[in-house]
Amino acid sequence: MKLKSITLHQVSIPLVTPFETSFMRETEKDCYLVEATFDTPKGEITGWGESVAMISPLYSSEYVASGIDVTKRWLAPILFDVDDLTAETVSWHLRHVIGHPMAKSALEMAVIEAQLKLNDQSFKSYLGGVVDSVPSGVSVGIQDSVEETVKVIGGYLEEGYARIKLKIKPGKDIAPIAAVRKAFGDDFGFQVDANAAYTLVDASHLRRLDEYGLLLIEQPLGEADIRQHGELAKLMETPMCLDESIDSAEAAADAISMGAAAVINIKPGRVGGFIEAKKIHDLCSAHGVAVWHGGMVETGLGRAANAALASLPGFTLPGDISGSNRFFHEDITEEIVMYDGKVDVPTGVGFGVSIDPAKLEKFRTDSVEILPQS
Repeated sequence: MKLKSITLHQVSIPLVTPFETSFMRETEKDCYLVEATFDTPKGEITGWGESVAMISPLYSSEYVASGIDVTKRWLAPILFDVDDLTAETVSWHLRHVIGHPMAKSALEMAVIEAQLKLNDQSFKSYLGGVVDSVPSGVSVGIQDSVEETVKVIGGYLEEGYARIKLKIKPGKDIAPIAAVRKAFGDDFGFQVDANAAYTLVDASHLRRLDEYGLLLIEQPLGEADIRQHGELAKLMETPMCLDESIDSAEAAADAISMGAAAVINIKPGRVGGFIEAKKIHDLCSAHGVAVWHGGMVETGLGRAANAALASLPGFTLPGDISGSNRFFHEDITEEIVMYDGKVDVPTGVGFGVSIDPAKLEKFRTDSVEILPQS
């Protein structure tokens, strides 16, 4: 395939309710989509990708504007020069550009979909997925009060979600967790995510979480603190899960060897793409480390692709692949539906969903066309 053109569509989609983590509060989903066209033996084919970078550089050093800039100035020109571009070689071609895994992942995603369309193949088939549906967990942001936390989680339990993940930070951790367990008991999967809000000095406080039978605690310490996560894991009964620390298969190998991760959260955008994400899945499976699929409030496009990856056999814990209506009144693709605690893995060619032109136009705030330099 030969890359012919790229259009980056910046969108802002209102959220059903604000989503608050330890580092920011979101009321809209701000991201950009990659629309890439290719010359192929079957004629012109379009592939779509989605960047999971946030509007501000608070989860990672990347943010929406930086992704658009580095794609236009550095990444796209490299790919335009490749005569036979494949999904498996995107990361290799881009290897000399340091960092920017989310921007690279969005481009790789578009190449993947075009390649799937060229071969009349679904993403699940390409990856080697083994199940037709995946358990659906829901991520609950930090609420204004303990009472509101209990109310919101009660609503998701009534909807049938297979697992609840609650965002926490210092001062909003023990009380809401205790209240949720008191209200709903121990017979549901419950885990917490700190998004690097604590330090090892907080170990004695974090050990109090062991009283509540949590599936895991996710990324309590800083992203560079793999060794310190290993030390904290020795002090806690709650399984340690890493998110921000795992930016590559090499980082996953380091974390496993240091005893810093009993569980790993895999997010393709964070590690540079779905190809690298599958490598991490395979590595963890070989070492007996459980993995689950994290979420970045993706649109239906990213959500469909995530479901396909989560259909691999090593994903033994419910991930953050919730229904579209968890976050959006309107999505830019067909609705991803959660039912009976699960989400079906799309089986259509490509990612199995399509971009609705009218919805894209409705939520688009800007667009940038990138063409090969003459």
